[in-house]
Amino acid sequence: MLPASAPAPAPAPATATTTASSSSLLQTPLAIRSRLQALQLHAQVLKYARSPSSAADPHALLLSVYSNLGLLRDAGLALASLPYPSSLCWKSVIRVSTAHGLFEQSVSLFARMRRAGAGAASSGQRHVLPSVLKSCTMLKDLKLGESIHGCAVRLGLDSELYTGNALMNMYCKLHGLDQGKPHRDSLRSVKMIGMSMRGGDGMLLWMESVRKVFDGMPERDVVSWNTVVAGNSQNGLYREALSMVREMSVMGLKPDSFTLSGILPIFAECADVLKGMEIHGYAIRHGFDSDVFIGSSLIDMYAKCTRVDYSRRMFDALPSHDAISWNSIIAGSVQNGLCDEGIRLFRQMLSAKMEPKPVTFSSLMPACAHLTTLHLGKEIHGFVMRCGFEDNVFVASSLLDMYAKCGNIRIARRIFDGMNSPDMVSWTAMIMGYALHGPAKEALFLFQRMEMENVKPNYVAFIAVLTACSHSGLVDEAWKYFNSLSDDYGIVPCLEHYAAVADLLGRAGKLEEAYEFISTMHISPTASVWSTLLGACRVHKNLILAEKVAGKIFTLEPEDIGSHVLMSNIYSAAGRWKEAASLRISMKNKGIKKKPACSWIEVKNKSHAFVTDDKSHPCYNQIYEAWEVLIEQMKREGYIPNTEDVLHDVEEEQKRQILSSHSERLAIVFGIISTPPGTTIRVTKNLRVCVDCHTATKFISKVVGREIVVRDVNRFHHFLGGNCSCGDYW
Repeated sequence: MLPASAPAPAPAPATATTTASSSSLLQTPLAIRSRLQALQLHAQVLKYARSPSSAADPHALLLSVYSNLGLLRDAGLALASLPYPSSLCWKSVIRVSTAHGLFEQSVSLFARMRRAGAGAASSGQRHVLPSVLKSCTMLKDLKLGESIHGCAVRLGLDSELYTGNALMNMYCKLHGLDQGKPHRDSLRSVKMIGMSMRGGDGMLLWMESVRKVFDGMPERDVVSWNTVVAGNSQNGLYREALSMVREMSVMGLKPDSFTLSGILPIFAECADVLKGMEIHGYAIRHGFDSDVFIGSSLIDMYAKCTRVDYSRRMFDALPSHDAISWNSIIAGSVQNGLCDEGIRLFRQMLSAKMEPKPVTFSSLMPACAHLTTLHLGKEIHGFVMRCGFEDNVFVASSLLDMYAKCGNIRIARRIFDGMNSPDMVSWTAMIMGYALHGPAKEALFLFQRMEMENVKPNYVAFIAVLTACSHSGLVDEAWKYFNSLSDDYGIVPCLEHYAAVADLLGRAGKLEEAYEFISTMHISPTASVWSTLLGACRVHKNLILAEKVAGKIFTLEPEDIGSHVLMSNIYSAAGRWKEAASLRISMKNKGIKKKPACSWIEVKNKSHAFVTDDKSHPCYNQIYEAWEVLIEQMKREGYIPNTEDVLHDVEEEQKRQILSSHSERLAIVFGIISTPPGTTIRVTKNLRVCVDCHTATKFISKVVGREIVVRDVNRFHHFLGGNCSCGDYW
């Protein structure tokens, strides 16, 4: 902050050389390029300020020179030495404080200006209000901004072009912030600025505030229109945004690159690639296509429309790349499942000497989670620490989500506990992490703690807590949370909530209740919802209900691969070989191919993939030799192979051999022979773990004395000492 009072700097000693040159400085202030010259000017101001021939406001001229040179301390000393600074003096220092990022100082100076009476007239504040409002925006302090708005209204300046633009920008950027937490308590001491606009029914919805300011402006420029267009677009008011663009054109204002950047996200969210291409064409015709800002918006739009090939073409066509364009192409690649490509682009970004931003890491973490590459996640975590982004709530949330999905829930919790103010995303990610790893009570405790800390759960948080209940068979608790959705929070249950409850009832063996629940949903059930019940029918061996459910699935999605395979397996398990064969023939005729079971493991930062009965791995012989030794040890501990899940009409011994060659066992054994004793084995499988592999892995963990973490398509299993974190409930 600038000092409240301090002596003016001593004038530089006048010499024969300097006196002549400094005498002209008052007439040519733009020629001043150094602090020495500025100090010479200061001396001249002190000497000639009261001269009849002096400039109208030499002190304002001096402060402007100091400010333009970035000499803010000198400007502050000069301002503090003036008994009655003019409004021009205040304007110079306030505007430059905002320009140099000293936002608290800008607001504090404005308060001092008001106390000094320099801003009593509207003319004195016309040129400082936009700067002060920008400071409020950057401080994320909406209450303070509303106070400044009140000042503008009373002075009749709220409809001024630049003040109006600054007000609309503030409301667009600060809506929805927690007003119980101002940026700094010190700012609350600036009481004299004005009464808050809030009161009675003056607590306007943010977009109404924006529109009210806009409608009250007699003069509007492209910035005014762009602010309202972007505000509507960013908050899902798509029709209003497009209507404003049309109205803008009718008024004779041509959309510029910022206008296009405001409406491109509309077509991205709606996945309307044709409309997006029209905007792209407009950009090309008007020479905006080489603009990095527009280019980044186009990259994002094409990626969200699943045309990541167009995104890459757009990226490559840009004459230069900034952090935004790099982040857009990285995020677009990851969102479209090209996780390896996203990581490769990140390395290229670093090679191009481009500094990563918090959003860069937030985009990369899902790639590590999807690939379950824990070593890469740790490497990126190291980048985060070196860049100083550990305290960024978005980065921290992405990190804890990545660690949870890569199998290390302990590090995820450590990151969560280290966060100063976890937001809704952080709470939800941690709750879902526990839901997938098994400790349902911990998930429910966190949900309750979140409510106690007045963090209002959204629909995603309820999906997480219902998933936790489902994975642990907590039926009563699940019903309580499901009913709380609408009763306590006014949230209309969506498909994911219904699916979680249906899954819970199915796992708990309440098959008829699950069928009735799905049949009476307020939303038309999809094939995926019915599929959860079909899986439960297989576990609980209910063939009659399975046939009924399969019929509904095949009607909704005739070529659903998983349901065809699942129903075929249900027939095989029931000894209905004819029906199973018939269904597989039907699959072949439809061109439906079963997804092969695949498991992979990271060893020495390299991923190794295995399929059932895999003989292609270089360590094939060592793996099978180690398995033969291991299975003998397991049998001595009481392991008996369960061949029920071997759905082939073959002899019992052959079934045991088939079980021994399941992909996750090969990956686990490879991990054991390739890592030091005591190392945690982490395996990922693309399908559900079968009953016998689950039992076998419990015995393996006991025999070798290691923790084995298996992530299947549904959840994580932590095997240790002969037990599993799922409690055999999966």
